[in-house]
Amino acid sequence: MLVFLLACRSIVAQHPPHYPAISGAFKQMKLAQFFFEIEKQSGYKFFFDQKNLDTTLVNIEVQSMSLDVLLNKVFSDTDLRFAIDSDKNVFITKGFLVQTHLPVSFYDERSEVSSTLIKTDKIPGAVANSKLTNDKVHIIGVGAPGQNPGMFTLTGYVRHEQNGAPVSGASLFVENSSINAIADYQGFFSIILPSGNNVLSIQSIGMEDVRLNLNMMGDGRLIVPMQTKIMSLKNVVVSAQKMNNLRVAQLGVQKLDIKTIKQVPTVFGEADILRVLLTTPGVKTVGEASTGLNVRGGSTDQNLILFNEANIYNPSHFFGMFSAFNPEVVKDVELFKGSIPARHGGRLASVVNINSRSGNKKKFEGAAGIGLLTSRLEIEGPVVKDKSSFIIAGRTTYADWLLKQLPEEYKNSKASFYDLNLVFDHEFNEKNSVHITGYLSKDRFNLNSDTFYHYKNQNISIKWKHTFNSRLHSFLTIGRDGYDYSIESDLNPVNGYQLNFDIGQTYLRNHYNYMLNSKHNLEFGLNSNYHKLHSGNYRPIGSQSLVKPVTIPAEQALETALYISENYKITPKLSLDAGLRYSIYAYLGPYSVNNYPEGVPKQVDNILGTTKYGDNKVINTYQGPEFRIGLRQLITPSFSFKAGYNNLRQYIHMLSNTTAMAPTDIWKLSDPNINPQSGDQFSLGLYKNLKSNTIEISLEGYYKRIKDYLDFKSGAVLVLNPHIETDVLKTRGKAYGLELLLKKSTGKLNGWVSYTYSRILLKADDPDAGEIINNGAFYPANYDKPHDVTFIGNYQISHRFSISLNTNYSTGRPITLPIGRFYYDGGVRTLYADRNAYRIPDYFRTDFSMNIEGNHKVHQKTHNSWTIGVYNLTGRKNPFSVYYVSQGGAINGYKLSIFGSAIPFVNFNIRF
Repeated sequence: MLVFLLACRSIVAQHPPHYPAISGAFKQMKLAQFFFEIEKQSGYKFFFDQKNLDTTLVNIEVQSMSLDVLLNKVFSDTDLRFAIDSDKNVFITKGFLVQTHLPVSFYDERSEVSSTLIKTDKIPGAVANSKLTNDKVHIIGVGAPGQNPGMFTLTGYVRHEQNGAPVSGASLFVENSSINAIADYQGFFSIILPSGNNVLSIQSIGMEDVRLNLNMMGDGRLIVPMQTKIMSLKNVVVSAQKMNNLRVAQLGVQKLDIKTIKQVPTVFGEADILRVLLTTPGVKTVGEASTGLNVRGGSTDQNLILFNEANIYNPSHFFGMFSAFNPEVVKDVELFKGSIPARHGGRLASVVNINSRSGNKKKFEGAAGIGLLTSRLEIEGPVVKDKSSFIIAGRTTYADWLLKQLPEEYKNSKASFYDLNLVFDHEFNEKNSVHITGYLSKDRFNLNSDTFYHYKNQNISIKWKHTFNSRLHSFLTIGRDGYDYSIESDLNPVNGYQLNFDIGQTYLRNHYNYMLNSKHNLEFGLNSNYHKLHSGNYRPIGSQSLVKPVTIPAEQALETALYISENYKITPKLSLDAGLRYSIYAYLGPYSVNNYPEGVPKQVDNILGTTKYGDNKVINTYQGPEFRIGLRQLITPSFSFKAGYNNLRQYIHMLSNTTAMAPTDIWKLSDPNINPQSGDQFSLGLYKNLKSNTIEISLEGYYKRIKDYLDFKSGAVLVLNPHIETDVLKTRGKAYGLELLLKKSTGKLNGWVSYTYSRILLKADDPDAGEIINNGAFYPANYDKPHDVTFIGNYQISHRFSISLNTNYSTGRPITLPIGRFYYDGGVRTLYADRNAYRIPDYFRTDFSMNIEGNHKVHQKTHNSWTIGVYNLTGRKNPFSVYYVSQGGAINGYKLSIFGSAIPFVNFNIRF
């Protein structure tokens, strides 16, 4: 049998196939009929999926044309592919190619090897795309087989073959071993391989798999192009990308690419990153018209939201109905809610890491979209071909027409926003590259009054990547983040005023990655943030204003952290992620600190005086270690167990007596009277993949302890308060929960179902605080919502038409209600229940959308699509809050619904 196969192999190698000649006039003929006519002439049998044939018509006349040449001509303007085997079968596929024979080097690698030799210290380039093929053995390094035993380092980049953009997050693994690596945001990878033959697989979400036969004889470098998937006939390909949930030691990590994000229906039809995150387990919000995230019992200010490493303080537009991130720029988003990497710190609950795309390095292109409320435009292209690229994108709104449809009391409201993005990449050489990100957003609105609200984000960052050698590379990032917000009114000139707030930071981050060997990978570095904020500047507007100016002094602080972490592959089935971060926080002058006697409540009447500190004088410091540990045990190839622990510190606070993020929230730095928040979390998880990793099941549980979280006292004044510590309470908290996720990521029907049970309970029982909440018992936080169920479903009816449905149910959030009246000091007073002892009604919503693609011809100037759907399909009046009004001596309660009816939407999208 082996002799027969080798003989067949020799014959195939020496004699290229000859295909029958076809003649005829095929005029306006559908593809299925065209294939039938060819079958009658040639005797070849065609196999195809009817839904892949679209509406393409054949219009050609030929005379004695070879079958393969004819099919190439017919498919030239489409993404259809064909493969012909030795049994006269023709396989028609879309987007991938069927491989009908074994590679010529399958039985004897030495007979057919690539002549490309790579040695990084002499040849600065990489294997050319045309030579990097799956059916050859590529020799890496210089030498003879067996001459250089040991381990060698392979580095390089994973690129999109069509536009040269990096494929960030691509998964690389050596078949039949535990060796694997992940490409960074620039597509760079470094992996240590044993000498001799290795089969390296490269996979990424939304990209076609690449499989390379490598013969390692020394260190080397590759540029891996990804585009077309080569599938072996009658073979099941197990995806490494879909096994990341089993292999990595981190818990509580969610990663979504922009394709998945765009499939989920959202209000007004525009892809919304943060709202899609809300469909994942453990992530909640207080209600509609709010994009503040509550992750595993954390408040909205306990999330570090990064856009290309820039800190976005307010990630929302238009009353929270839109996120601040343009979907045309975003590549993917990562959420760390359990095992937060040691390189990140400063927040207790989560890190949301949003990564932008890189522009096309080969040609100019763009995209645009228009909807009922917003329009967007994006342009990208090369600056220096194959070296540098740019993306410029913007969005704006024209929403006043919608506000005029509101009830009379809001009919004269106005709202507008815009955001601008700039992304620039340049590769100087194989060792140095730079990435620049600029972001600007601005909102302005009023609600049927003379008072206008403004807020804006301003961010710029420059990241330089340097490769020292094949095992050590670094990132140096410097940047500036700013968030300004203000309130103004000038309708009455006598009372005209403006109230301004701002917060900003200048930062430096120096990160190193060192691959010690195939079992040990180290990350270490330094982060330094200089914070400066103004908590209120109240001043008159116009010469007639009689408003008395009030200014809260500026605050500043320096937060620095050193960190180191290691990924240790103890055995092929057991791996450990361990990290240590040591943070130091210095509160700086100039500032005047209020002094209070020991052992008495911090109240205005107890202020002994103030102590003044000069410029850059260190007033006080906080410091301490933060530990990060993650352990993964692979029980079977498709089943793993994980355990983790981390503790964190947060030196900045957002003070608010509302449940959602608002432009009037007060940001406050830790000082001698307000301690930093701290917390730790224990988590366990079980992960199981089914049906060749096409179905993922995970169950995670966690328990979290929180210390020095700030709640507010009854009747607290938070705006323009020079002694804010007298109106807040330090609390202790505990959060715990279970998260279940069932996800199907492939096939015509895909999506996920998630269920979350979570609690966040606070306790304010310090007798020195001056006020005890609920008699010192635990009480639910404002955003405590125990049960949450979400279904996301997408069904691909054809390659041009799909439908999406999402459904969400959650427990109503807590509120404090009036329960009676009493007389005091000659007047009627309202008696309130214990804090957060009641809840608003439960929440339920269903959304539906249809996605209609234009034709899929490759060679055309534009590609367009439509998104049509309905938000809140059932028209349910979900209450955002409950409020009470005294009317005619009686107190009447009302429910406020943001979207109390079904809202249709339509968006037109075009790429050019």
